[in-house]
Amino acid sequence: MSANDDIDDSSAPLIEHLAELRTRLIRSVLALIVGIVLAFTVAEPILQFLLKPIEATLRSLGDPSPTLQYTSPQEYLFTLFRISMVFGFGLSFPVIAHQMWRFVAPGLYRTEKSAFLPFIVASPIMFLLGASFAHFVVTPLAMNFFLGFADVSSIFANLLTASSPDLPPDAAVVPETVDGVRITFFGKVNESLDITLKFIMAFGLCFQLPVLLTLMGKAGLVSARGLAQVRKYAIVAILMLAAVVTPPDVVTQLILFTVVYGLYEISIILVKMVEKKRVQRLREEGILGEDEDLYSEVDDDEEDAKA
Repeated sequence: MSANDDIDDSSAPLIEHLAELRTRLIRSVLALIVGIVLAFTVAEPILQFLLKPIEATLRSLGDPSPTLQYTSPQEYLFTLFRISMVFGFGLSFPVIAHQMWRFVAPGLYRTEKSAFLPFIVASPIMFLLGASFAHFVVTPLAMNFFLGFADVSSIFANLLTASSPDLPPDAAVVPETVDGVRITFFGKVNESLDITLKFIMAFGLCFQLPVLLTLMGKAGLVSARGLAQVRKYAIVAILMLAAVVTPPDVVTQLILFTVVYGLYEISIILVKMVEKKRVQRLREEGILGEDEDLYSEVDDDEEDAKA
């Protein structure tokens, strides 16, 4: 190993490392607080943006004035706080990741730093892609499925103007019906937001699959051939995941399965690229011959075990 790969100087005693960790944590917490405060100032527009799918669904199903309600005095404020926490963490994540990187980096080799840093950058990007997919594709489909069973017309849109001369011409009365009890959707703000956030978190984490598997391939914990061999088990696992995190709607489940399985196949390709670079480096160092690959040693071990 060359001198450039030497571990950075870290001769500080344990107490200094703990002091460094405390400093990094304090800065991270301060960044989180600032992020929460900034997010709270725009929490209402964010809430409106997150509720756009349910608004569009209600309008498409015949409600001209979609309305959500809250049933306790503090519910709406706590909903804004919840949004502030989630998006405040998102705003402060670059600072938090930088502080954690500054604490961990001195203990890594220079080659390890250059290998690990791209994954720190790719992780939030893939999460944003997954969150966007959930918000603009999955959530509208789920809302259409859930709300398609009930009459979602707003009660205010269904109040009829009375024709009786005894009432003012603009008086609104509930029409009489003999068709049984009328079931109307009255959505709560926090419950509607909860569905949206769950989809965002679920798909954001699912889109971390290529980052996670590629990083594991970089560390030698998984191989492209191993991932390909367990493909049939991965298909079953993805189908189960689609059944759990999506409504019982075949279209939505098929979309999730297609996306996550596509990410799995992309992960195999990325791991192959990582292994190709590793083989090239090992051949340059003379560890592997020109006709050998990473699986040669494994195959030899398997043959010895069988013998």
